[in-house]
Amino acid sequence: MKNLQLLIILMFISTSLMAQTKVLKVWPDGAPNDNGMTEPEEKYDGIRVRNVSEAEMYVYLPEKEKNTGAAVVICPGGGYMIEAMDHEGHDIATFLQEKGIAGIVLKYRLPYSHHEIPSCDARRTIRTVRNNAKEWGINPDKIGIAGSSAGGHLASTAGTVFDAGDKENSDPVEQQSCRPDFMLLLYPVISMDEEFGHMGSRTNLIGEGHDKTLIRKYSNEWNVNEQTPPTFLILADDDKSVPPRNSIEFYSALKRYDVPAEMHIFQQGGHGFGIRKNDIPADQWPELFYTWLKARKIVE
Repeated sequence: MKNLQLLIILMFISTSLMAQTKVLKVWPDGAPNDNGMTEPEEKYDGIRVRNVSEAEMYVYLPEKEKNTGAAVVICPGGGYMIEAMDHEGHDIATFLQEKGIAGIVLKYRLPYSHHEIPSCDARRTIRTVRNNAKEWGINPDKIGIAGSSAGGHLASTAGTVFDAGDKENSDPVEQQSCRPDFMLLLYPVISMDEEFGHMGSRTNLIGEGHDKTLIRKYSNEWNVNEQTPPTFLILADDDKSVPPRNSIEFYSALKRYDVPAEMHIFQQGGHGFGIRKNDIPADQWPELFYTWLKARKIVE
C-alpha cells in the first residue's frame, strides 16, 4: 500500500513538472529564411538532435512561490552540427527552474553554412520571451542567454550584436529588444580565427574557405562594446577541443569596455562537461552562477 501511495505521489510530482513546460515554435508563422535542410530531424544518443530545420523553444517556468522573475535562454552546443539537448539544455533548465528562474531551451536551426540562421533564431527567442514576460511571470529586464561550446558562440553572438526592436513592426514580437541582460558562457567558441578558434564550428557556420568578412563578423571578441551585458564564463584548463584562449580573449575584451564579468577556469573538466556530476570541482559551476546572479541583484 505504501508503495502504491509513493507511486501516486511521484506521478503527481512528475505531472506537475510537465505541466510547467511549454513547447513553442520560434517562428509560428514560418521563418523569414531557410537553412536548406530537407532531411527529417533525427534524435539519437538520448536527446541529441541533428538535421534541425525548425526552431523550437522549451519553456520551464518555476513555481510561483519560487519565482525570481529572472529567465535564461539556453543554447546547447554541438559544433553547429548537432545539439546536445540534455546536459547542455534541459538539465540546465531544470536546475534553473528549481532555483526560481525560468529556463528556456532553444533548439535552434542548424546553419549548414547559412550563417545568419542560428543567431536569427536566438534573437527571435529573446524577443518572444520579452513579449510574453508578463504572462510568464518574468521581469523583462532580467532575461539572459546561456550557451555551451558552439552554443556559447551563438549566445555571445546574440550578446554582442543586437537591436532595440522595430517599434513600427506590426508583429509585437519584433517590436521587442533582443539584447540579453546577462550572459552565461560555458567553454564557449568565441573566435573564427584560425590560430585558436574551433574550425569545425567555423566551417559549419560560415562554410569552407577564408571569407575574411565573415570571419571578422563572427569573431565575437571583436564585437564587444560598452553595451555588451555582464558575463559569467566557465571553462576547464584542460579543454583540448576549444582552447581556453577563446574565453580569455572575450573576458579581456569585456574588461576593455568595463563590462562586469566573472570567469572561472577549472583545472580539470575537458570539454563538454555541461551540468553533469563528474566528481570534480567543475561540478560546482551551477551554484557559482546562481551566487553570481544574486550578487548582480538579478535574483534575490
